[in-house]
Amino acid sequence: MQFNKISMIGRMGAAVGALLAPVVAFAQEAAPAAAEAAAAAPVPNKGDTAFMFISTLLVLFMLMPGIALFYGGLVRAKNMLSVLMQCTVAGSAIMLAWVIYGYSFAFGGGTSPFWGGTAKMFLSGVTMDSTAATFSDGVVIPEFIFVMFQMTFAALTPALIVGAFAERIKFSASILFCLLWVTFVYFPIAHMVWDANGLLFGWGALDFAGGTVVHINAGLAGLIGAIMIGKRTGYGKDMMAPHSMTLTLVGAAMLWVGWFGFNAGSNLEASGGAMLATVNTFIATAAAVISWCIVETFTRGKASLLGAVSGMIAGLVAITPAAGIAGPMGAIIMGLIVSPLCYFFVSVIKNKFGYDDTADVFGIHGVGGFFGALATGIFASSSLGGIGYADGVTMGGQFMTQLYAVIITIAWCGVGSVILYKITDVIVGLRVTVEAEREGLDLATHGEAAYHS
Repeated sequence: MQFNKISMIGRMGAAVGALLAPVVAFAQEAAPAAAEAAAAAPVPNKGDTAFMFISTLLVLFMLMPGIALFYGGLVRAKNMLSVLMQCTVAGSAIMLAWVIYGYSFAFGGGTSPFWGGTAKMFLSGVTMDSTAATFSDGVVIPEFIFVMFQMTFAALTPALIVGAFAERIKFSASILFCLLWVTFVYFPIAHMVWDANGLLFGWGALDFAGGTVVHINAGLAGLIGAIMIGKRTGYGKDMMAPHSMTLTLVGAAMLWVGWFGFNAGSNLEASGGAMLATVNTFIATAAAVISWCIVETFTRGKASLLGAVSGMIAGLVAITPAAGIAGPMGAIIMGLIVSPLCYFFVSVIKNKFGYDDTADVFGIHGVGGFFGALATGIFASSSLGGIGYADGVTMGGQFMTQLYAVIITIAWCGVGSVILYKITDVIVGLRVTVEAEREGLDLATHGEAAYHS
């Protein structure tokens, strides 16, 4: 009887085995296929992710408190807090705009050469598992860190404009203009330059970290704002010297530190390209500081801290589009050349035409951006130490592509900015009253003072 039970169990087991054999065989075949599919999907490297996280925080550091202190020190004491508030609130508002619609408008995956579409509005489809491509085949980073990194760029760029019309614009006008400007100028230009479907990207324009997108864009918008809003009351008659060069240096130093995230982070991975951007950010800036001091010594008889700081920012601006493209010696040459150009604009051209660009946004960011974007086309050449051109592209061809990209940026930003300043003026008015301007925007607009005697 016991034998019969064992025999029956054996026969049942054999029958079950026979029935499950196809399932087991399928599982055995499916397992390698699933493993192969998993292996094919690139996985973010933790080192790259950490690198981008740090880079993102460094760019935020450029905004808060870098650019705020840099510009704040350049204005009169009675307007210090107004500059800090404009940078703080505009940056915060744009961060929200970025995740609601800006990321989609710039990088939403749309096929238009001018904007990214609406597919990723409200960060639709962006999850902990979604990834963004880098410049290396098969290398990705978490999409969230790409979203945040680009968000800090979007928040910083309009804050650069604030320095051009500081000390006389309404707080509400500044914030409204910045929001409108990123929506209709910055987001489309960012898509055109940095998205694979973008117009200028398709042309082969080189802009490693934002010569056109950030600096030409902001510099030109600042110039237009300074002209349309008008000069400060008492400009050319009253003393309007910077109230704290100490704070201006502190802010500029923060910008230089943060700029390593700005430039090296634009490589999107912790590789040799990021280190090339890092060394270029060091030495182009250093060369521009020395160059500005030399020019001032010959023209004014003495070098100033304001000049050294101006050279610092000019060098950073110039190397931005070429940071991961030019070689170190090319970066030094760019730094040496950009300071005399910017110095000429802030000391000669501005006075000749009489516009009141409070913090020389156009003279440094605009002019430095123009030079950097065009010089990138030259110093990308492998014969000059750069990484070289795409197959079949010559130095002359690349230079012309850079020139076309600059012209498109100027046209889009110029027309758009004029319209948006007009719209802002109609909605809230651009300028404070003369009484508020004389009192100072800290007290008149915010009811507080930066300093107490």
